[in-house]
Amino acid sequence: MPAGDRSTKQQSDALQRFFIRPFFLSLTIGIPFCIFKLIFGLSAMRAGTPGFAVFGWIVIGWACADLAMNIGRSVYDLAGRIAPFEYCTIAQIGRKLGRPMVFLAIDTLLSFAIICLMLWSGWIARLSSAEAYLWYGATTLNLISLSAVSLYNEIRKE
Repeated sequence: MPAGDRSTKQQSDALQRFFIRPFFLSLTIGIPFCIFKLIFGLSAMRAGTPGFAVFGWIVIGWACADLAMNIGRSVYDLAGRIAPFEYCTIAQIGRKLGRPMVFLAIDTLLSFAIICLMLWSGWIARLSSAEAYLWYGATTLNLISLSAVSLYNEIRKE
């Protein structure tokens, strides 16, 4: 293999390793999903009924626990250590059952359902300015990173 090809392959491998690091995954997927959950919980609390308020607090607690776990995973990764816990509470339950990735996929499904509920319920239009910018930032970070990783993987195939 020519030296130039080796260098390109090493750079490509380094970028691929970055894309699967817990820091990158937490920053671009986990933390944005926590923001969606948090804003959904706040929106549910504002819905005006005691049932929604209780539900909202539960979702906020879930979002905060997941946020702490994602930040923790990032800190462990930046310190060069493997975290002794998963990215989120649902995946942590899955870890106890020996299937963390299945449960992480369930959390992802629930997060996308939350996004859809916010959009279709009209609650998205009721966000404060600060909440809207948090939502926009989380959406931008999540979608742009997903697109960049997909583009990189397609280019890498060639």
